[in-house]
Amino acid sequence: MSLLTHVLACLFGMGSWVAINGMWVELPLVVPEIPEGWYLPSYLTVLIQMANIGPLFITLMHRFHPGVLDERPVIYCIVGLGIVATFLLAFFWRQTMAIGGSLHSVPLLVLTFLLSVVDCTSSVTFLPFMMRLRPQYLTTYFAGEGLSGLVPALVALIQGVGVVHCQNATLTVVANQTADNATVVGSGELQAIYQPALFSAEVFFVFLSVMMVVCLVAFILLNHHPSVAHERNNDLYFSGDPTPGKREQGLSLQDQTQEQKPMISPQVSTRKAKSSFGMGTYSNLEVVFIFVVLAWVNALTNAILPSVQSYSCLPYGNKAYHLAATLAAVANPVACFIAMFLPVRSLYFMGFLTMFGTGFGAYIMAMAALSPCPLLVHSASGTAVIVLVWVLFVLSLSYVKVTIGVILRDEGHSALVWCGAVVQLGSMLGAVSMFPLVSVYGLFRSGDACNTKCPM
Repeated sequence: MSLLTHVLACLFGMGSWVAINGMWVELPLVVPEIPEGWYLPSYLTVLIQMANIGPLFITLMHRFHPGVLDERPVIYCIVGLGIVATFLLAFFWRQTMAIGGSLHSVPLLVLTFLLSVVDCTSSVTFLPFMMRLRPQYLTTYFAGEGLSGLVPALVALIQGVGVVHCQNATLTVVANQTADNATVVGSGELQAIYQPALFSAEVFFVFLSVMMVVCLVAFILLNHHPSVAHERNNDLYFSGDPTPGKREQGLSLQDQTQEQKPMISPQVSTRKAKSSFGMGTYSNLEVVFIFVVLAWVNALTNAILPSVQSYSCLPYGNKAYHLAATLAAVANPVACFIAMFLPVRSLYFMGFLTMFGTGFGAYIMAMAALSPCPLLVHSASGTAVIVLVWVLFVLSLSYVKVTIGVILRDEGHSALVWCGAVVQLGSMLGAVSMFPLVSVYGLFRSGDACNTKCPM
């Protein structure tokens, strides 16, 4: 394996969702400066789901005109669009326009929609492109995809986004006969004061544009660097649906290690009815199970639980919120590295790990529902538990996502296209289900990092 190819695959994967992830972590600085205020996250959720028109078009093209659409020109277009859109954000995100008698951040919303199209479409183009490389590099790509959330979060932490200090909201000076005896009486109410950022949102958006440039350079080198050429697979992967004879040739045992084969014994595979999906390794029921798990896991990790993260963590304090967000972002690439060295493709194990992660997700949802007074809210153990649960939740389900990606990679090019489509479908269903609960009906109440008062 080539270290250069691993690095390039990782940098390529980082460009998949870095723009939208960066927008989310920068919200505390953006929101106070725009007329939409804290309604902006709701708008972002809607824009991201509207952007699924990109993945829908790509998926339909592969379904009805297989082999016609080449991902490479599409990737060049969307990454280029991402570079331009993030760069323009640095100059126009504050600009407003009057619509219907009120001001709206039209440039910000339009550019965010374009970035959403870029990132959503990457799910159905970046993954199929990785079919051109050996299977080992797909796990590295997933590690880079995980870093697309971690790197902006770390930069935002350095920037000082969301750092809060509590101080008395109202102070009254009570003067005695002499100035030396003056006393200060506080009301007892604390006010959350956000510290000024180390650098501006404009600089952060330029950083995101640079990250997209890095993604483009990595993609160019993956296509044209001489040392990467030795890591490419046979072109039979990309010429539509190969004949059975060519399938065997394209997936020769010389190109697959023992760990890369599905963990199914020959006796079992001969007895069960094979499906027409991919290489026919799995039965129809197993294919449905894989895609249901994939949609469920992405709904949880990309939409349902992130929408209540603040409700589940802020009652324990601002520190708990930042630790949970940062360490959970670290857990994603860690899960990818674990999957690289300890690959387990058993569907039974995948189902168990999905239930395991879902259990942690249920605890997080319960704490969000109990906000602003969740369990152990006044204790250090409560803070430790909520941070640990968030890490284990992301770690377990990220491993499941990587495992499914590697399984579908062995099933062929079209399987990875459907993988990306189901990822977006699951994320969309999760977002659509949570949007009314959070933004319309207001079923969750936010905790105050400075004034939460709960019974001991």
